[in-house]
Amino acid sequence: MVLFPQPLQPGDLIAVTAPSSGVPENVHPRLDLVLEHLRGRGYRILEGSCLRGQSKSASAPLEDRAAELKAMLGSPEVAAIIPPWGGHLLSELLSLIDFAALKKERPKWVLGYSDTSTLLMPLTLITGWATAHGTNLMDMVPTQTDPLTTGVLSVLGHDLARPVEQSSAPTYQVKWGDFVKTPDVALDLTETTQWKRLDGSSEPLTMRGRLIGGCIDTVSFLAGSSYGDVPGFIERSGEDGTILYLENADQDPGAMVRTLLSLERHGWFQGLTGLAFGRSAAPPETNPSYLDYVGALQSVLGDAPFPVLYDVDIGHMPPQLTLINGALAEWEFDSGRGKVSQTQGLGSLPRI
Repeated sequence: MVLFPQPLQPGDLIAVTAPSSGVPENVHPRLDLVLEHLRGRGYRILEGSCLRGQSKSASAPLEDRAAELKAMLGSPEVAAIIPPWGGHLLSELLSLIDFAALKKERPKWVLGYSDTSTLLMPLTLITGWATAHGTNLMDMVPTQTDPLTTGVLSVLGHDLARPVEQSSAPTYQVKWGDFVKTPDVALDLTETTQWKRLDGSSEPLTMRGRLIGGCIDTVSFLAGSSYGDVPGFIERSGEDGTILYLENADQDPGAMVRTLLSLERHGWFQGLTGLAFGRSAAPPETNPSYLDYVGALQSVLGDAPFPVLYDVDIGHMPPQLTLINGALAEWEFDSGRGKVSQTQGLGSLPRI
């Protein structure tokens, strides 16, 4: 069963903490711009002490980050927790969080991607909270015009008793702007979006199931533990089916093959009704004698008994869909474009 938080509305309290990488001083002007923009939209902001700093690849010492995150997760006043961005060390916090105890707390939205998905996945798998894989806080500047990026809080504000729909973006970004030189820089959407089927077919397809996933660079290390019990999620989803989504930040094709094989051995692909990969942000392989990214996917998943999409709007080449872990989703693909519809579904518990 999945517990869905109340729809996020203006007037609600959004807590901002950095459980992984913090925001160094030279990027504070962008952070200030984002927070003021959210206040202007009517949200109240609780700024954590583990945010405006960076030392040894993290915002603060481990114990401080864990204590602040636990307090926010357990606070009845907080409606959503949105880290500024990801990082590398969120996995350190997992053993310090009593996920099972959080089942007794009022669920709240937790939003982000990259290393933040290291927290989102166990929150959904163990606690049962629906969580949101989508735009990072630091991308929520007032200059953004892309609908997927500007609409992320609207998705969280939607009553998921009814479907919420998102369509693939026309274009995407390959190079990030400089947040230091230009604090309000928006996404630079220069490339044409083209969702693809791994089997090479251009025929339309529809896949349906409950969503679970995240950044493959980080969530793959959760496999084989309770934090990454995707096989258990697949089993509990039953006739609803399960769609796994993954996005690649840094892994080259060889590393991707090893990671996919590991996930296969841990049962992450058994019983899926669909699999979606985001656009890979790793440097493309240009040597024809080496395996490329698509070849890596095909080497492990080329004969998969379920549909596989790739170059979808997820991850480190934004914009990206807001995907609700635990939601019942229907994905439609046709001629390189796509649509995702998400709802609570009948297998979900009422919000409390």
